[in-house]
Amino acid sequence: MNVQIGLDVKGSEEVSKVLNQYLANLHVLYTKLHNYHWNVEGKSFFQLHAKLEELYNNTAEELDAVAERILTLGFRPAASLKEYLELATLKEVKSEPMTGEAIVKDLQKDFETLIAELRTALKIADQNDDQVTVDLFVGSIGNLEKTLWMFRAYLS
Repeated sequence: MNVQIGLDVKGSEEVSKVLNQYLANLHVLYTKLHNYHWNVEGKSFFQLHAKLEELYNNTAEELDAVAERILTLGFRPAASLKEYLELATLKEVKSEPMTGEAIVKDLQKDFETLIAELRTALKIADQNDDQVTVDLFVGSIGNLEKTLWMFRAYLS
């Protein structure tokens, strides 16, 4: 048992693994959001340019919270581009001009992937009695679901 925070070390290691995968996905997402922010074109430029900036700023805060949780559990967060790309399930995109609709459709898929993976990760954290990580995941899912709803409304 990790005496400092009262959690089983083996369980905390399992939780830190799913946190690290989420961290890696957040880094890929962060880069994609910047890419799209710089490359969005078309009638919705002003609207999406501002929204993408908001999303990457929120993602930066989430990155820090996830990395700090991994450290709190007594493990090291992934911290290199190589590690992120090995761990991430989200895929990078090329830097090229894109319409708002294409961007939102791609991000919609990414957010759906993140939500599904976080639901699984939440179960792992819950099985290991890590309520702080459960809370982190629940908050993340809620934020992603809200943004996904906005994406769907944009595309309708």
